[in-house]
Amino acid sequence: MSQPVIIKSNRYGINLILDPNIPFQELLYHIAEKFMESEKFFKNARMAISFEGRELSQEEEYRIIEMISQRTSIHIACIIDNDEAREEYTRQRLDAYLAAESGNTGRFYKGTLRSGQVLECDTSVVIMGDVNPDAKIISAGNIVVLGALKGTAYAGVPENEGCFVVALDMNPAQIKIGNIIGRSEKSLFASIRERKKVAAEPQMAMVSNGHILIEPITKNTFNNI
Repeated sequence: MSQPVIIKSNRYGINLILDPNIPFQELLYHIAEKFMESEKFFKNARMAISFEGRELSQEEEYRIIEMISQRTSIHIACIIDNDEAREEYTRQRLDAYLAAESGNTGRFYKGTLRSGQVLECDTSVVIMGDVNPDAKIISAGNIVVLGALKGTAYAGVPENEGCFVVALDMNPAQIKIGNIIGRSEKSLFASIRERKKVAAEPQMAMVSNGHILIEPITKNTFNNI
């Protein structure tokens, strides 16, 4: 090879073409040099990586990833095996990774959701306002309402029963988490409405033993999530 390391990029990540003959320690030096030269181009990028031209052990792959992480601001999401369908496979793996990571981010919505409005999010969502009757929130992650929840909340869409719904004033028409639906207004929400006659309090809805459980939030609530 004319160059010990060649970097090729596609829409979803990078492919390193490596010299098969030089010692690994020397190769590692050239990889570090290449990425430091390209730092401005790849700055803060989150991507997948694949290797070509040289058989690498798992330890060698990890050493390359560790070096890239230490020397640059690049975040390697996953390592992809090199084959004919590499780009499509990379896309699928990276999309899955970013979908999982989205649960740690989320979006904010400022304002009240009025009757007939539907808000759909592919991340967790925080509503800075009320959710009125006949309004609906549909989220792939968690739902937090910094106000009154009087409409419908669907969290963990389509099948994540590990999500939760929080509201400062919990009085929903219906809650669904993953595949679990709070169907019975009388059995599920009657105690909430009874408490509301005294005072509204922050509460959390989550799945427990196949049912939706709603409880007041305490300082220890999030320790078990």
